[in-house]
Amino acid sequence: MKLKRSTCAVALIAGLAGAVPATVPAPAWAYVFTQVRIEGNQRIEPETILSYANIMRGTNVSAGEVNDALQRLQNSGLFETVEVVPQGNTLVIRVREWPTINQVSFEGNRRIKDEQLDEIAESAPRRVYSPAQAERDASNMAQAYSSQGRISARITPKIIPRDGNRVDLVFEIREGAVTEVERIGFTGNRTFSDRRLRNVLETKQAGLLRTFIRSDTYDPQRLALDERLLTEFYRSQGFADFKVQGVAPELARERDGFFVTYAIEEGPRYRFGRIDTVSEIPGVDAAPFQKQLAVKSGSYYTPETIDVTIRRMETVALQQGLDFVNIEPRITRNMRNQTLDLTFALTRGQRVFVERIDIEGNTTTLDEVIRRQFGTVEGDPFNPREIRNSAERIRALGYFADAQVETREGSSPQQVIVDVNVEEQPTGTLEFGASYGANSGFGLSAGLSEKNFLGRGQELAVNISTTKGSRAGAITFAEPFFLTRDLRFSFSSWYRETQRDNSKYNTRSVGLSTGLEFPVSQAARLEVHYKLSKDTLFDVDPIQLDDDNDDDDDDNTPDLDGSSSILVDEAGGVDPNNPDRSVGLGLWTSAVGYAYSYDSRRVGLNPRTATKLRFNQDFAGVGGDVKSVTSVLTAGIESRAWRPNIALRAEFEAGAVHMLDDQVSRVIDRFNGQKIRGFEVNGIGPRDLRAPNEDALGGNYYWVARAEAQFPLGLPAEYGIQGGVFADVGSIWGLNNTTARAYDGSTYEIDDSMHIRAAIGVSIFWTTPIGPLRMNLSKAVKKEDYDETQAFDLTLSTKF
Repeated sequence: MKLKRSTCAVALIAGLAGAVPATVPAPAWAYVFTQVRIEGNQRIEPETILSYANIMRGTNVSAGEVNDALQRLQNSGLFETVEVVPQGNTLVIRVREWPTINQVSFEGNRRIKDEQLDEIAESAPRRVYSPAQAERDASNMAQAYSSQGRISARITPKIIPRDGNRVDLVFEIREGAVTEVERIGFTGNRTFSDRRLRNVLETKQAGLLRTFIRSDTYDPQRLALDERLLTEFYRSQGFADFKVQGVAPELARERDGFFVTYAIEEGPRYRFGRIDTVSEIPGVDAAPFQKQLAVKSGSYYTPETIDVTIRRMETVALQQGLDFVNIEPRITRNMRNQTLDLTFALTRGQRVFVERIDIEGNTTTLDEVIRRQFGTVEGDPFNPREIRNSAERIRALGYFADAQVETREGSSPQQVIVDVNVEEQPTGTLEFGASYGANSGFGLSAGLSEKNFLGRGQELAVNISTTKGSRAGAITFAEPFFLTRDLRFSFSSWYRETQRDNSKYNTRSVGLSTGLEFPVSQAARLEVHYKLSKDTLFDVDPIQLDDDNDDDDDDNTPDLDGSSSILVDEAGGVDPNNPDRSVGLGLWTSAVGYAYSYDSRRVGLNPRTATKLRFNQDFAGVGGDVKSVTSVLTAGIESRAWRPNIALRAEFEAGAVHMLDDQVSRVIDRFNGQKIRGFEVNGIGPRDLRAPNEDALGGNYYWVARAEAQFPLGLPAEYGIQGGVFADVGSIWGLNNTTARAYDGSTYEIDDSMHIRAAIGVSIFWTTPIGPLRMNLSKAVKKEDYDETQAFDLTLSTKF
């Protein structure tokens, strides 16, 4: 931009020279203007120009004030050139306006879409073009590319003149290649290897899968996070004095990669020494708080155990109704023996109350959805721990890309205002899938789910799927805060139909269920529910001669086909109008039940070990045809206490179906799924071996115990691949009717005893963009001759 300051300067000098002799100093009030003439403006009103110039008619104006007027007009950003020329008693202001932007376009971009760049740019159509603003837009776009690792990206703004004093603004983009982190090194590390420390960092160094790994791109903003992660890791290992002395990123000569070096100082490794709890509050006994210690003398120092102890003690304070109690950890270093003496002091905190809770940033989610995550309301005593827990609950909702909860002083030092700033993110998913199986053939599936329906925190999901001869559909809805209370209401309905999929019979189920769930303690919840369904078993083939009527076995016995008579009876017997098929029997089940669940993670007092328990019972017979009691127990534990990067899991599961009023359970009522890894669906349990189809009949009872370990394989952490080993043992057994009929009318007994099965195997856990995959390679080490085993399976890994 070329500004014509020389014209103004010449005019000023000429005016001064003509006003007074050269030998006489000019007075500070060199001019008196009776009028101001504005030239060259098209869109901008003269009053606007005069307001920037701020020159008053009829008043004394110095040369410096005229120059100030010129500077103000130039700095307004409205004009390409400005001239301020005194002509006697007239001040002439000549301007040339910047053109108007006709359109903004982007050329050369592939990695970032036009829509995203348009949100970054503040230059927009119908606005005045500003070169300074265009340069700022280009810089912001370059920063967006830099955050993706493309630090060599170059954005050049250019204009194309159009008629009517308009221009097209074009940003020419050279995206450049991704600048990767080629190497991450450390200096000063004695205890841990470079490889171990690299696994701690969020930034990864480029490897064989660099095309698919995004965390190996260089991002300067990520370095601060890596410093914090490195510090947290060392301190969790007992290095209380650890420091990151500096981070040195060095760009390669070819500008295609960075070499990042961390200079660290480990310091000594401390163990806990003497551990005490004292109360400095009159009338408060320290003994109940001492029992909550998670810190053990002789163990390595870690801030995590201190934090867990503080949370436990704060919970005791809340249970005793004690407000404004601080748990203050006091650490004394013993450098000679490298121990830390720790004292938890109960002190009286300042009497501070919550004045109000302010929520900002939520455009879709209602305020009440966020507010109900707080156990504190306006007027309650301020509890920092409760505020932090509320912040974690808000983040755990999954509705927000970022959620910050901070506090500031209110209207008085005894009042606190809680500020909640959230950044919303999409909460709905639309999924389409395809599958192929040897038995089920080609299949399609579609699903729509929304976990923040209408911004009310409600959950809605619709799923449909179809394969060869099988169809299924379901709709579920849940309101987690029914009647504005911590009361979860759920409703679901479904339709499922299978036609000879992994079995020699067909089933159909249609029904609905509804339930209410509420807390009974901090870690336990109770659900009461009702289910109504019609379950039909049909197309069971009675035992009959094979269609070809040949003796395929050459043993002078007729070839037979068909299913066990037990299944035929459960399907309503043989259809008199079609002896080749069963009648087909559909029974209504109307059941009420309850489910008690316990999960230690709801409290979070032991972050390295989690336990869960669920006991469910359904009582069928509240109307309908079926009368039974079905009970299922599941218990499990997961621990990382031994090694943080090794997860140990153990689970026990058991179930029972007890029929009432001498009723007989059907195969669709019994347990027959894949309960033990290493065996096929319907691969274990009682089986009619004398029936031609050798049908699996399922069982009224089952139990299974599972144990597994998940651990790193030594591969770079950015690949998301871990290994595991597992062992399963259990059984399915028990029938109400064990007498089957042969083709000749004779009867025989089915073995429904509890035979133990066991399997061992190895697993590969792979975190992929489509979800966490798990591949199991199994070996059945204890089985029956008729069991159907499965050496390999691939599933979506589920969380503990």
